[in-house]
Amino acid sequence: MLAVSSAPIAPENCSDGIETQTTQAMRNVLTVLAAAGTGPEHVVKLNIYLVNGVDAQVGYAASRSVWGDHRTAITVVSTAGHARPGALVEIDAVAIIPE
Repeated sequence: MLAVSSAPIAPENCSDGIETQTTQAMRNVLTVLAAAGTGPEHVVKLNIYLVNGVDAQVGYAASRSVWGDHRTAITVVSTAGHARPGALVEIDAVAIIPE
């Protein structure tokens, strides 16, 4: 089993909106999965942490544009903020590493 986090979003991306940050966060997750020899088809759970007030539908659409049609259990959590100032989204994933 592998636990992956998209954090931290690079400081230069923190001034971007939810769509850009979510796209980058999802790409970060996919990069770590690939390095571990697995992919989105082996992810059993995604947690998406959004700062209060961001448009969750925009974030979801951005995540789907990167993630594709892989069916994964997803929990979306609204937060007061993240450790990195300006970060609007953080994503973590739990995946199985195939034999």
